[in-house]
Amino acid sequence: MFLYYILAIVVIAIDQLSKWLIASTMEIGQQITIIGNFFALTSHRNSGAAWGILQGQMGFFYIITIIVVAGLVYYMQKYARDNQLLAIALSLILGGAIGNFIDRLFRKEVVDFFDFVIFGYDFPIFNIADSALSIGVILVIIITIIDERKEKLKHDSTAQSNRN
Repeated sequence: MFLYYILAIVVIAIDQLSKWLIASTMEIGQQITIIGNFFALTSHRNSGAAWGILQGQMGFFYIITIIVVAGLVYYMQKYARDNQLLAIALSLILGGAIGNFIDRLFRKEVVDFFDFVIFGYDFPIFNIADSALSIGVILVIIITIIDERKEKLKHDSTAQSNRN
């Protein structure tokens, strides 16, 4: 399990370094085009959650993040010991949650900078922590679907054996 906590720490370190670089070298609103009308680095601040919801609700975010982090650590210790992919997914979620928590705690807002326009849609600006959270959640969903299918196959196999 120790290595999975190291993964979370690496996510936090990369997240905080990237945010520090953006905050210290770019003015808010400044944009550096990387790939035409597709990808830019844009210095942005968010005092809410994803897509700017719950703006200015720092107390709420502090409480929720502490609960989520405690739950993740508990779940990792209890359920992810035998599932490497689940441990990786939870490590990514843990690192992302703590990365954004650090911003909220010390900056009172989250530094965002990845700015994509996908098929004409200007996707909300995000950061490394958001990416880790999203990837982790997607992995948990995939793992859950796979586990449910395995359980269904096992149940169907047992039911078939009992009929014979």
